[in-house]
Amino acid sequence: MKLSLVIPVFNEEESVARLVQAIDDALSPSFGSTFELILIDDGSDDSTARRLRELASERSWLKPLFLVRNYGQSTALQAGFDAAQGEFIVTMDGDLQNDPLDIAAMVAMLENDAEIDMVSGWRKERQDAQWSRKFPSKLANALISRVTKVSLHDYGCALKAYRRRVIEDLRLYGELHRFIPALAADVGARIVEVPVRHHARAAGVSKYGIDRTIRVLLDLLWIRFTMRFMHRPIHAFGGVAVAMLVTGFGILAWLGYEKLFLGADIGGRPLLILGMLLAVIGTQLLAVGLLGELLIRIYHEPKGRRQYLLRTAAKDKPLR
Repeated sequence: MKLSLVIPVFNEEESVARLVQAIDDALSPSFGSTFELILIDDGSDDSTARRLRELASERSWLKPLFLVRNYGQSTALQAGFDAAQGEFIVTMDGDLQNDPLDIAAMVAMLENDAEIDMVSGWRKERQDAQWSRKFPSKLANALISRVTKVSLHDYGCALKAYRRRVIEDLRLYGELHRFIPALAADVGARIVEVPVRHHARAAGVSKYGIDRTIRVLLDLLWIRFTMRFMHRPIHAFGGVAVAMLVTGFGILAWLGYEKLFLGADIGGRPLLILGMLLAVIGTQLLAVGLLGELLIRIYHEPKGRRQYLLRTAAKDKPLR
């Protein structure tokens, strides 16, 4: 199997047949029987699942998966990645705003250049009608690029192509599908970004809302934390903990001096409460950092997991 195309869908009964036909027209001439289409029905409550079964009965390369409920795009993608068998794995949205005709060129880039591990699409000329989607997207891309240190114009473009080894080193949760380039870079992937075609939605409605923006921001904090402190959690909590402990015990020491040597009444002073709070919270944060260190060792040591990947040559698979 040369290519696995992974697409999550949710309530796309109006467009799923057009999607399958468009992919057939785009990929069959280039890949013949060496590609598979994995469509993941993410708990749709319309007739999407029935349409997928009908379409799959006539096409051996169409392999639908049916999740028992709506888990979200990241989990749906992970289910598709787990089932994919291709040497190259491509993702795209199921609303046909991405163009399947771009897939062959992206896979060719991976085939022809061993230095490239991932090709990320860039919707340079977006066809979204609402400015309210374009402007927040630009802000989000700038913010994500700054926080993750992986600079891309379009993190939100679902059309991406990967070498299989990159996907094998990833695990997606929450809204982490948007941060796949940052996660891939963290395991040593070399990424290029190329402009791709983008079309206006022809059927159905967008599934994105303001709640998704909030979830993305929270996951961005998690990404930043894992990229910087995954193997040294004590550094994340220890600095703040030490500052609080030093300040708290300094306040308590001063109040103790006033009580013992100057005879001052310190029982009702807010400064006493502040010193005690800083000392207690600092101790707790230090304990959290130490527990994090223990958990990292439990994660790596029992099964011999290394905390790094080696690249012996440009085209070699990273060694665990």
